[in-house]
Amino acid sequence: MKAVIQRVTSCSVTIDNKVVANIQKGLLVLVGFEDADNNEDLNWLTSKIANLRIFGDENDVMNLSLKEVGGDMIIVSQFTLHANTKKGNRPSYIKAAKPETAIPLYESFITQMENELGKKVQTGKFGADMKVALLNDGPVTIIIDTKNKE
Repeated sequence: MKAVIQRVTSCSVTIDNKVVANIQKGLLVLVGFEDADNNEDLNWLTSKIANLRIFGDENDVMNLSLKEVGGDMIIVSQFTLHANTKKGNRPSYIKAAKPETAIPLYESFITQMENELGKKVQTGKFGADMKVALLNDGPVTIIIDTKNKE
């Protein structure tokens, strides 16, 4: 699994001109799945994201997690995170999981994240053409790959 986590002051997802997700202070999480991903990856990643200390404390030091600041989250599935650009100019998505594998992982990721945070998260729609608008706060953008747990 790969994830791009962006700290935002606002974020929304629009599908077919209808806003389906909208938050203020919190995180936008773009997540992509590959066939090799499993429950261990899922558990590790959701815990890591929920507990990332990337929000400012009383001294404006990044020392607080999303849970601690009571922020919200939007999760968007994004297979293009697994793009391979080694050959030519057209990215290959051969490593990205097919929908029959990715959809159950995406749904489990959402459920696990809600369990970690103790509240509902908002989402895009798997496979939809989505317009994601955000105001990155900081900017703070973190990239995590479960195959490279360092």
